Amino acid sequence: MKKIIAIGELLIDFVPEEKGCALREVAHFERVAGGAPANVASAVSRLGGAGVMVSQVGKDAFGDHIIDVLQQNGVDTSWVYRTGRANTGLAFVSLDATGNREFSFFRNPSADLFLTPEQIRPEMLAEGGALHFCSVDLVDYPVKQAHKRAVGLAREQGLMVCFDPNVRLPLWDAPDACREAIREFLPYADIVKLSDDELEFVTGCRSEAEAAALLFGMHCRLLLVTRGAEGSAVYTPSASASRAALCVPVTDTTGCGDSFIGSFLYQLVRDGVTRESLPGLSEAALGKYLDFSACYASLTVQQKGAVMATLSELLQAYPALA
Repeated sequence: MKKIIAIGELLIDFVPEEKGCALREVAHFERVAGGAPANVASAVSRLGGAGVMVSQVGKDAFGDHIIDVLQQNGVDTSWVYRTGRANTGLAFVSLDATGNREFSFFRNPSADLFLTPEQIRPEMLAEGGALHFCSVDLVDYPVKQAHKRAVGLAREQGLMVCFDPNVRLPLWDAPDACREAIREFLPYADIVKLSDDELEFVTGCRSEAEAAALLFGMHCRLLLVTRGAEGSAVYTPSASASRAALCVPVTDTTGCGDSFIGSFLYQLVRDGVTRESLPGLSEAALGKYLDFSACYASLTVQQKGAVMATLSELLQAYPALA
């Protein structure tokens, strides 16, 4: 199976020990290694695929912990650099009664922001099937140019390019700056993943069908939309599928979208899907992929923090997937 490479932020999430209160009211936190791209790489590796992480952490204990956790999850950390220029980023999180989150980020700046284009090398993408990235590190630091180089190399080498904007407005000076950065990178993506509450912000379209048509007019060949309690949908230029949400108890939504796209990419690469074959996926195949990823994400939301299940744990919970 080809590798799935994720590039972007690595940070420590401090998740609350209690739920249902505002961030300012949380008294006790638990340390969890995080960062959306890292969650995706971990999901791929925990499922038995080959997840690779490209990023940078500080020369500090938090950086040590993140690398330890990634390696324990089976992620290749050969391309996670260390720097003394800045510390590893931190994020403090609160959870409301439904498991939804409020964030406060401490990265002014953080180590990942100083990842440079010169650190991005073609061999990072060797034997790769897909490159995945988000928008958190598309800010005005060297790491933005590092993303551009990685995306360019991925396209040259024939990898599928997957973009999950994963909008985090508290990290931006203004919403327009975030939207502008996202739209700058949209034309390079073969796969775009959006949540329902990001759809209009990112595309300017109110309906999924309109957003899909807009993106297909760029470079996109597959749009994946997660709708929270309303399920999920996937679109290609020739087919579409949707699924209702699974009814499970929700402890924490952290990492839910990452587990969904990570498991979706795992399936695509496992099955040998390429950039060229994405538009030809049948409705039946798309629906099967949604079923698998919905089941996988349902296991994540039942845990505190972005916990990614193994394939055996998934099949034990949902034997019909076997």
